[in-house]
Amino acid sequence: MGFFNELEDRVVGAPSILAADFAHLADEVRRARDGGAEMVHFDVMDNHFVPNLTVGPAVAASLAAATDLPINVHLQVTSPDNLIPAFAEAGVASICVHPEIVTHLHRTLELIETSGCEAGVALSPTTPPEAIKWALPHLDFVIVMSVDPGFGGQSFIPEMVDKVRRLRGMVGFPIAVDGGIDAYTAPVMVEAGARVLIAGSAVYRGDPAVEMRKIITAGRAATA
Repeated sequence: MGFFNELEDRVVGAPSILAADFAHLADEVRRARDGGAEMVHFDVMDNHFVPNLTVGPAVAASLAAATDLPINVHLQVTSPDNLIPAFAEAGVASICVHPEIVTHLHRTLELIETSGCEAGVALSPTTPPEAIKWALPHLDFVIVMSVDPGFGGQSFIPEMVDKVRRLRGMVGFPIAVDGGIDAYTAPVMVEAGARVLIAGSAVYRGDPAVEMRKIITAGRAATA
């Protein structure tokens, strides 16, 4: 089992550490946890697939030792297969890759599964849901990017609401959303079918506990 397989229909929040203060990363995650966060989203960028460079397995291992929240690794890199074993060894709970860049998606998902992690894909805004049709039996979750991958603080792309809705009709596992998620966009995404709300800038622009709680509360209200 695992975080996504045990989620059922609950709406949960997850801070994206891309927007956190890396000098105090464990504290930043703890403060979001105090606001009700149940997962940590860990962006890995290589300055090739996306024009940014972030962190790797060593930082993930340090964070895994400092928090009891499951860590979801989002590999925004050109060669994800090279990093999957190291991140699994670091103690992360789940790993997702981009079908736009993976050479053999089935093989990559199997590598994630055999490493002991839950397997997922992240769909860039212009990647259609149908791109993962034949991979569905090997997925535990999918992330819909509601901004272009690579940077935090971008504006929410409203067309992604319909994309979530289309995916909801295709899949039986949880849909996460990432990009421009705040207390205003969270309810719209939840109404469309999302259950995991990943937020970075909106959480860390103020008190992470307060801002995380606002997003989760707004999202859950949409299911009432």
